Amino acid sequence: MIYLFTDFGAEGPYLGQMAAVLKQYAPDIPIINLLSNAPCADPRRAAYLLAALSKQLPQESVILAVVDPGVGGQREPVVLRADGRWFVGPDNGLLNTVASHSHQVEWRIIEWRPTQLSHSFHGRDLFAPVAASLAMGNQQLAFRLDAGPDLGTWPPDLAEVIYIDHYGNAITGLRFNPEMREACFGIGDFWVHQARTFCEVAEGAMFWYENSMGLVEIAANQSSAAERLGPHPVGLSLRRGTGWPGM
Repeated sequence: MIYLFTDFGAEGPYLGQMAAVLKQYAPDIPIINLLSNAPCADPRRAAYLLAALSKQLPQESVILAVVDPGVGGQREPVVLRADGRWFVGPDNGLLNTVASHSHQVEWRIIEWRPTQLSHSFHGRDLFAPVAASLAMGNQQLAFRLDAGPDLGTWPPDLAEVIYIDHYGNAITGLRFNPEMREACFGIGDFWVHQARTFCEVAEGAMFWYENSMGLVEIAANQSSAAERLGPHPVGLSLRRGTGWPGM
């Protein structure tokens, strides 16, 4: 299958245009819209969401990932082969977290170019044909093996809010681990303790939990945590409270 991960939004022509090209090159391959409102023009935060979502996808999946504010600029178009999955997108940090979380990684620069290439829509004109070709089992396009970006300074986790979902829950880029149990996190003006499920806390109470993607998420039972956190919750950092192990 081909999975789409973009900041295009659900409305407008961009998803449809890209899907049309995918169907032209790979008419029998199913397309799944994994996420269309990734952090807008923010490949750094989107990278942690992409890594968490892609862990659940089957081997040989092709993930077409486009959060590309530098389209038409100096960033390279790349293919990342990571633990049996294909990722196609810009080399702007969007694929870095996937690579840092993976055991087997291979980077390729896309040297193939279509006859017509828009300066502002490489998702449709460049990345979609490459993703479709890979989904069809064709790896013969013009690629060049590359060492990839230097991930030595790229943090494997991001302890801040990266995404607000439909319910107003604040998803962070911090992966849950068992040492966090019973920990207290500070965020904005609040300190929140862990709960396993929403029904373990009172209505309206804020808490944190391990979400279905394995990330730390701030929520409020039957309420919007994002509204409680203020007008700009994305980017708020988590602070470790006194309940943190070793403190």
